[in-house]
Amino acid sequence: MGKTKEAMTLIEAPRDTLLAIRAVLGGEGIRRRLFCLAFHVHDLVEVDSEAILKGPILVRNLTSDTTVALGRGIAQKILVEVQDEQR
Repeated sequence: MGKTKEAMTLIEAPRDTLLAIRAVLGGEGIRRRLFCLAFHVHDLVEVDSEAILKGPILVRNLTSDTTVALGRGIAQKILVEVQDEQR
């Protein structure tokens, strides 16, 4: 049998790893905000860096070629899955 991939929040995701957005756990407001930032379900992203002392997380969206600093509250609501390293 194949290995199943586990979903995790963007905060829990490893740095510099190819990830796919699987779901957004917030309401309509959070979904609209992420849509305006060009973050959609099924987009491929990477966590570029994490600020010290619980600051924002820098996330690169490889699908839309954008980089955004997301607060931890928003990042906790984005579920991602590790993807195979084929780009």
